[in-house]
Amino acid sequence: MAVNAADEGFEEFVELRSQSPLRTAYLLCGGDRGAAEDLLQDVLERMFLRWRRIKGPPEPYARAALANASANRWRRRSRKPEADWELAGVPSVGGHEERVVAQDAVPRALAELPPRMRAVLVLRYFDDLTELQTAAALKCGTGTVKSQTSRGLARMRELMVEVAR
Repeated sequence: MAVNAADEGFEEFVELRSQSPLRTAYLLCGGDRGAAEDLLQDVLERMFLRWRRIKGPPEPYARAALANASANRWRRRSRKPEADWELAGVPSVGGHEERVVAQDAVPRALAELPPRMRAVLVLRYFDDLTELQTAAALKCGTGTVKSQTSRGLARMRELMVEVAR
């Protein structure tokens, strides 16, 4: 099958930029590497079908799609935990956030948050988006992002103490 120029752009995105969306998916899935890979694969399949219609850089589109797909997956599973924590391993993640993500307490605490709150914190602090960019990605207001951030950080502080025990 012949690959056209638009498809080549998609292949380049996947080859060169897929580590960042994988890290985002990993955190959105509460530290379950397998679920993160499945989530990213689903999003990449949908992105491929829409590739020619995606305007601008594909990373913001991928982040928003991951956050929404993660929330939908959570709803479909009737709010059951996505991972058995005794079996979940922490993958190798590149970048300056490696020390933070590698700590088992962070993914465990994130897994305890509601999906929307988890998405806000992951996009704001691990993907380094502004409040406005996060609101756009999640299709909500900046006030929602601010309140979810405030509540999420407070809950994370509580959970980090509990999980570390």
